[in-house]
Amino acid sequence: MREKRVILAFGTRPEAIKMAPVHLAFERQGAVVPVVLLTGQHREQLEQALSLFGIEADRNLEVMTDRQALPDLAARILPLAAGALKDLRADYVLVHGDTLTTFVVAWAAFLEGIPVGHVEAGLRSHRLSEPFPEEANRRLTDVLTDLDFPPTEGARQNLIAEGKNPDRLVVTGQTAVDAVRFAAGRGRLPLDGGGRKIVTVTLHRRENWPRLAALAESIRALAAEFPDHLFVYPVHLNPVVREAVVPVLDGLENVVLLDPLEYGAMAALLGASRLIVTDSGGLQEEGAALGVPVAVIRNVTERPEGLLTGILRLIGTDPESVRSGLSLLLRRGILPGQVPPETNPYGDGRAAERIAQAVAWRLGLGTRPADWVFAAGEAGLS
Repeated sequence: MREKRVILAFGTRPEAIKMAPVHLAFERQGAVVPVVLLTGQHREQLEQALSLFGIEADRNLEVMTDRQALPDLAARILPLAAGALKDLRADYVLVHGDTLTTFVVAWAAFLEGIPVGHVEAGLRSHRLSEPFPEEANRRLTDVLTDLDFPPTEGARQNLIAEGKNPDRLVVTGQTAVDAVRFAAGRGRLPLDGGGRKIVTVTLHRRENWPRLAALAESIRALAAEFPDHLFVYPVHLNPVVREAVVPVLDGLENVVLLDPLEYGAMAALLGASRLIVTDSGGLQEEGAALGVPVAVIRNVTERPEGLLTGILRLIGTDPESVRSGLSLLLRRGILPGQVPPETNPYGDGRAAERIAQAVAWRLGLGTRPADWVFAAGEAGLS
């Protein structure tokens, strides 16, 4: 009998980081052969992330173009992904999260009659415009799936409210926790802080593009107010982001602008930080996994568990409110409480193992894994 093959399809650096532990879990398990299909929605960043985990792609669709428009990108991915899934003899497909790759590859698999599992399913902001287009991507993906892997009970409840079959939902925890724990011990801090307190900044979300330059001005003001802090900003390679941020922040004595870091170095930087300032989704979970408080530069988060534990603080997106809110946090030390790793609301480091077991179960090669249950009482949430 032919070996069963599961296609791990992704296209961006964050997806690569969060799917790498799943690939490693399939390799350890041995029941199903993992095959990596990249769309190439990101280029250098994606391959850099995979190299830390010792993973190579089996196929790369290389759809990336400069300043790509989302409709054009979707139109390129769909036929190429459908053809690749047939060529690679997919028995099952796994997609991750909420990128355009996630939805379009899931749609391609659905059209080809191949069952799809969604890692990090069920996250909802309940606002289609925030984050854009990710909220739509993840909702549309979950219409097409055979299995959903909500990372938390809250995400599971979102899916049940949308009519999903509870028997096809496996609560796993976040694979980001698996990944950051793997990487934190393998990366080196990319700079010497010189004894100053490190604040890591990442701002790049599409819905924040119109105000990115003004948000950079807020960081500039904070750097002047807190000369004993070092603001470290790995700047996204997207030219829209760089053109807004670099002219405002370049050359400041206590602001360091870096190209995107390889994941081991980024994990080390996060772990050494006093505070993480971000509009990213994954960094909310990674900060929590490392016990580092996170100030979220969004109006809403689809990861509310961190707000309940206190490891996240929702700051909003108005530049002046961001400046004053972060100033208050840093000046008065009013930071969210740190969460010990064993009571992290996003996972226990075994999410990938549960996903591999669940796919084997759906392919008739094993039993259904037990759901992960967060010990809320231990984290002070009872």
